[in-house]
Amino acid sequence: MGQASDGPEGSQMSDEQQIDDQQDGPGFDLGLPEAAPTPAAPAPAQTAPTEASPGAYRVLARKYRPQNFADLIGQEAMVRTLRNAFSSGRIAQAYILTGVRGVGKTTTARILARALNYEPADGAAGGPSLDLAVMGKHCRDIIESRHVDVMEMDAASNTSINDIREIIESARYRPVMARYKVYIIDEVHMLSTAAFNGLLKTLEEPPEHVKFIFATTEIRKVPVTVLSRCQRFDLRRVEAGTLAAHLSGICAREGVTIEPEALSIVARAAEGSVRDSLSLLDQAIAHGGGTVGADEVRRLLGLADKGRVIDLFEALMKGEIARALAEFRDQYDSGADPAVILTDLADFTHLVTRLKIVPDAADDAALVEAERVRGSEMAQGLSMRVLARAWQMLSKGIGEVQQAPKPAQAAEMVLVRLAYAADLPTPDEALRRLKDQPVPAPAAPSLPSGGGGGGGGPRLSLAPRPAEARPQPREEIRTDARAALPAEGPRLGSLADVAALAAARRDLALKHGIETQLRPVHVEDGRIEVALVPGAPGSLIQDLSRKLNDWTGRRWMVSVSSQSGGPTLAEENAAVKAEREEGIKAHPLVAAVLARFPGAEVVDVRTREEPPADEGLAPSEEDYLAGPGADDEIEF
Repeated sequence: MGQASDGPEGSQMSDEQQIDDQQDGPGFDLGLPEAAPTPAAPAPAQTAPTEASPGAYRVLARKYRPQNFADLIGQEAMVRTLRNAFSSGRIAQAYILTGVRGVGKTTTARILARALNYEPADGAAGGPSLDLAVMGKHCRDIIESRHVDVMEMDAASNTSINDIREIIESARYRPVMARYKVYIIDEVHMLSTAAFNGLLKTLEEPPEHVKFIFATTEIRKVPVTVLSRCQRFDLRRVEAGTLAAHLSGICAREGVTIEPEALSIVARAAEGSVRDSLSLLDQAIAHGGGTVGADEVRRLLGLADKGRVIDLFEALMKGEIARALAEFRDQYDSGADPAVILTDLADFTHLVTRLKIVPDAADDAALVEAERVRGSEMAQGLSMRVLARAWQMLSKGIGEVQQAPKPAQAAEMVLVRLAYAADLPTPDEALRRLKDQPVPAPAAPSLPSGGGGGGGGPRLSLAPRPAEARPQPREEIRTDARAALPAEGPRLGSLADVAALAAARRDLALKHGIETQLRPVHVEDGRIEVALVPGAPGSLIQDLSRKLNDWTGRRWMVSVSSQSGGPTLAEENAAVKAEREEGIKAHPLVAAVLARFPGAEVVDVRTREEPPADEGLAPSEEDYLAGPGADDEIEF
């Protein structure tokens, strides 16, 4: 008021200061204060607004910053909690706001400080309130961050204990004008350990006139001792549909013509951040000169046309690799980044999967018409297993492209794999084909087709075995065991005979269990009594009894004895082998060889007529164990 009565110069300075305050303060245009009318200025002073007009523009992120909780979008849960708390008088001493960038943490802190100190402008009595539609006595100063009782501190540049000590000292004094002293600390996770420890006592038992509001993007870096003293609010990412509607309203206020598809692209590119979406919209408006189209936004962001991405996805799912590579090359030549193309493909795969599970997801306002219509059609035609496989391949391929020295070539190889995988049957389809196909002829056995596939590649096959060594399929053994064996079945008089029968039936797991985990107590035809070695599975006895019944056609009784039993077959074989090795070492020729080659040792001893020790192995494994020559008797 004093400056307004000092003459023309003072009046001119007051006008310029008011203009600067309007330009620098966040929020909507609030107008000039009514308390201090400005006297008429002389002619030279009227040119000040014109001179300041080039810098009068504020970016959309600042111009449309929310000033009350009604303007805050996407945070309904937090607003409801605060409204109920304020109405019941349950106001916490400290709040901590967390969330990703641009969801409104600092803005919410300022609005909350305004709600705590709200007083009607007409001087009527009132308390803390979330109904901030009418500007209160302290609202303007709080919004413009210049209120003496609402102090904002950036913890990124004030990290030490000395900065916190100043807050602790000033917190003892009552507020100058407002109801509460409010301390807003942004990026609070940047405080040092000493600063956090110094704040704990004041934070736990602050004076009744002090409130703390913290904001952070890294909630995990905040000590749990601080979190336990605060009321925590997690600000959510704003949904793309809500964000698109918000941007549409801003464009209407700004008089900007923008296509709905362009709004969807901007909203989805922002990834739930309101500030990012407004910054992108500001850039798109400048790029389009007041008229924003979808193609301009795509070129601005380096994105591919959504319709062309869907065409590429369709070609891949049909296995048309030539068409897919041509489409990818066209998009790449148009300026689209290879990693972004694969990311768009992954996004569309996720969309089709969602539409398959939840068809109502097609009503999302953030979807363009092509995604809504063609995505629903593909959701009906593609199985869940195909979509899951495509998602996994694209997720892995994006990382490969980002790390590859030549991203375009790496992306093309990912597309090739994806297109050829489209011909591969899913596991359930492969099983159905196996059941429908006849059993292959014994002359050309092949691997089960669970690992085979399409794409025209040859299937891996095993080398043919001699007719006498080729095993039957296990299913045939189980179903035709009684017909394949003689009527009376084999006679088994020892545990070694049982192990030999398991080897003949190609059940190597059971053979190994008989040799290493059973100690014979009493064995006769039709009855086996054994002791189990420590750690042996309890199901071994049941498996042995069941399979002996199938293989012999007679009922066998297999039981576990309380006696210790004799040595296992493996222990007997090891003892015989050790005895042979000790005996052969006494042979003069062997002793001379061992003396001539220090460090040599005898690893196996066989007679010329003796077959390899493990008769139940497959022929390829027998050849491996047979040694380098048929006439070798000793292996070193």
